[in-house]
Amino acid sequence: MFERFTDDARRVVGRAGQEAAELKHGSIGTEHLLLAVLALPGDPSAAVLVDAGLDHATAQQAVRRLLGPGDDAEALAAIGVDLGAVREAVESVFGEGALDAPDEEPAARRRGWFRSEPKARRSPFTAPARKVLELSLRESLRLKSGHIAVGHLLLGVLREGEGLGAKVIAGHGLDAQAVRRAVEATLG
Repeated sequence: MFERFTDDARRVVGRAGQEAAELKHGSIGTEHLLLAVLALPGDPSAAVLVDAGLDHATAQQAVRRLLGPGDDAEALAAIGVDLGAVREAVESVFGEGALDAPDEEPAARRRGWFRSEPKARRSPFTAPARKVLELSLRESLRLKSGHIAVGHLLLGVLREGEGLGAKVIAGHGLDAQAVRRAVEATLG
């Protein structure tokens, strides 16, 4: 699928990972894709949001406000989540150490039939973010484009509609359908 992405769209996907890392989030969500789109304010589709007052800094503030600074126990405590109580409750049901990461097995040096299979690599994208990538392809096909551009990614965020990216757009007071029409116009 990524072979259809324009260079800027590939930059957005790569930048989404950087956005997640900067915010100390463990995975890439729709909000990180939105932030990465807004990091290209010169793109006509991103300019639709920027011209409406939703720039990268404003969106990043909204994400920080909604999610906090990542895996920070103090931020969770600030909204009333006691990680100690959560761990205690989970361990009372599933057993001690249920939330601990599994021990890494040493690399197998066996040959032939006894060789261990490599572990499957988990996608860094959340399910809604993967859905956005899929929907960007569908938007491209619907609009009869031969590629997936930044605007198609933004349309994917809007079409998915449930993720934090769409919520940040709506929370800024923007009408998703009006944004959709404006983005489609930039895509020709």
